[in-house]
Amino acid sequence: MRCSIPRAAWCSARPTTACRCRWPCSIGCSSPEVSEESLMIMHRSDQALAIRALRSAAPYIRMYKGKTFVVKAGGGVFADPPATRVLVEQIAILHHFGVRVVLVHGGGPQLTELSAALGVPTRMVDGRRVTDQRSIDVTAMVLNGLINTRVLGLCRDLSIEAVGISGVDAGLVRAHKRAPVRVGADGELIDFGFVGDIDAVDTTVLRKLLDNGLMPVVSPLSADESGTLLNINADTVAAALGAALQAEKLILCTGAPGILGSVADPRSLISYTDLKGLKRLRDEGHIAAGMLPKAKAIEDAIRGGVRRVHVVSYQSPEGILGEVFTNEGTGTLIVADVNALTPAEQQSTP
Repeated sequence: MRCSIPRAAWCSARPTTACRCRWPCSIGCSSPEVSEESLMIMHRSDQALAIRALRSAAPYIRMYKGKTFVVKAGGGVFADPPATRVLVEQIAILHHFGVRVVLVHGGGPQLTELSAALGVPTRMVDGRRVTDQRSIDVTAMVLNGLINTRVLGLCRDLSIEAVGISGVDAGLVRAHKRAPVRVGADGELIDFGFVGDIDAVDTTVLRKLLDNGLMPVVSPLSADESGTLLNINADTVAAALGAALQAEKLILCTGAPGILGSVADPRSLISYTDLKGLKRLRDEGHIAAGMLPKAKAIEDAIRGGVRRVHVVSYQSPEGILGEVFTNEGTGTLIVADVNALTPAEQQSTP
């Protein structure tokens, strides 16, 4: 269920260094053209707006308290430090509201960059990375080392008690090496190398962390039964974890505002759809390349029991909170059957 809360209430504005008043704000308080009386009126208006927003939010805060959200963020966000902070700030709000958040991260751009620096070639097929022995070593360095640790550092700064783990830890994700498969119209046989397909998920370690108020930060790297490291698409891991945890929501944070009817037109945002609509978009070619694994992950998550999947932009300062706590949303909501949405939800989401 979505609720209507003014987005302004969720801003994380901080006092400007030149601000001469005692209230935190993001307006130009140092401007000599703004009178003290006008400032007080504006601040009181902001306070009233925030109070109304909190009152409206209270039922939904209670609703989501104790619920599980799986949030997946692609590597693109971690290449942009300000965007990374905005994303984790929103997750911090969910965490402090009592939502049990599991954050799954990718690392594609960083992996490509470091591979190039080390002279390791990169090849992508249908949005998935081909991973040889040198590539899997770089993958472990980037995912389990660079990105996971940086996210944990930011979590510490934002007072989130977080623990970094990977699919290898405590048998969280068990996988096998993908066999060569034929892809494309010409049926080319592709060996993806050290890329894994999931066999099973054991969420025991996640539940123990969540039960103790800790937020798991999960790298998608996994291994087979012999301990051979395997790279697994982060969307796939997030969907599997969401289904295994019976999460209330799976939230996929991307560089796009959501699922687009036309990839070249950000204004073609699709506000909501269902599995049937998702298949139609894929069949018509509107979902291609890197979006293909996401579409598969969305389908797997919903069929696995996740109630709702959201695709939002990590570039928006309200991407997650606006999607969860406003009626209009900010991205794309996907459900099993759009007819299950209430008339109010369908009318409020054009």
